[in-house]
Amino acid sequence: MTPPERLTVRGPEDILGFIPHSLGYWPAQSLVAMTLQGKSLGATLRLDLPGREVLASPAQFLLAVRRYLEADKEADGTLLAFFTSNGNASSPSRYDGLLAGLDSMLERAGMPVREAWYVGEDFWREAWCMDASCCPVPGRPVQQIRDSMLNTEMVYRGSSVGPQPEEQLPSVLPVSSLHLAAVREAEAAWSAQLDLRRASRPQFDAVLGLWWALLSRPQGEAWVPEADRDGFLRASLLVPAYRDALLMMAAAGVRAAEAGAGQGGLFRGGCPLDPVAPQEHLPGAGASADGLQGGAVQEELWGQEELCGQGMPGAGLPAYGDVLMGVAPAAPDWDRLNALDLALEQLAAAGGRAAAAAFTGRGWIAWCRGRGSYSAAYLRQALEAEPGYRLAELLLELVRRGTLCGWAARREAAWQKFGPDAA
Repeated sequence: MTPPERLTVRGPEDILGFIPHSLGYWPAQSLVAMTLQGKSLGATLRLDLPGREVLASPAQFLLAVRRYLEADKEADGTLLAFFTSNGNASSPSRYDGLLAGLDSMLERAGMPVREAWYVGEDFWREAWCMDASCCPVPGRPVQQIRDSMLNTEMVYRGSSVGPQPEEQLPSVLPVSSLHLAAVREAEAAWSAQLDLRRASRPQFDAVLGLWWALLSRPQGEAWVPEADRDGFLRASLLVPAYRDALLMMAAAGVRAAEAGAGQGGLFRGGCPLDPVAPQEHLPGAGASADGLQGGAVQEELWGQEELCGQGMPGAGLPAYGDVLMGVAPAAPDWDRLNALDLALEQLAAAGGRAAAAAFTGRGWIAWCRGRGSYSAAYLRQALEAEPGYRLAELLLELVRRGTLCGWAARREAAWQKFGPDAA
């Protein structure tokens, strides 16, 4: 995330240069719409450009765009960019009719289109400019966008533009095949232990305690591969109740995760077996070298048994479905969700069924961020790792329908890649 200082836009090249940094990649065959709040950029929306059948009858597509953009309640204008696969930004364009429809619809919605551009592979031009002196045929070189001042400033601040989401490789730490084999061996051993303790409240606490401490580490602290710990974490992802509680805890806190587990009836009956975890991370085991234990964590996590010890949700705490859809809480803990995303990226490296859970978690986090392309890519990876993985299927259907996460639809709750008032 870049500092929150306002970026200066000097011309269309800067706006078009900002788009790939906002998305994380250079869009292809895409309509990118950005809302305006006065002179400030608001939300960014990317959609696949429609095919011939939709262009012939675009009403549903137009309504989908309006529905997305209306989520920005403070928007009073719109910018549109059509990224095509044409070498030049030809005029007239096959998307001129679509642009006219969007212009008319957004005008009526109180978000008139202020500017629109066609961006080809080699050239770009302003969509409504007919003056050959400033909009020469076949357009201006795309390199002007790549060389823009704002693009240079974004790179200076540490932002980068990667390949398309489906082409991106995970940025996992380099580890040996022997380490990955050790992780999988530890996972198998821990999974057998956890299967015997699924209804145990102390075991639930031990799992969430380790995850909580891991996600609460200082930002920027390096991930240190540890076969036994990583095997335990992967084994915990194989238990749906633990996986769901982890997502709730990262977004909404420990109490919400506990309440959700209790509401789901996880703690039916007793379990005579003591909880298990890597020894240095067990509750009460004292501080470890990784700093994974601490009094504050103990008090936060194990001092709330009355909330769901009897299988009842805590008063005023969000339900799992509300957290999953981004309805509650009012805003998630983005720092903790970012930490979870990084952890799941590392844990997916060993493949197998646990990788399906890890990719699904990453897909959900990307969806919460409003990054549908990334979400779909992660969820497809989950289904490649384990065909039929139910949560991945459900989330992918939400993405395909164009459903927005509640947090992404509200500016005050949305994930800010570049911080507030970036441009």
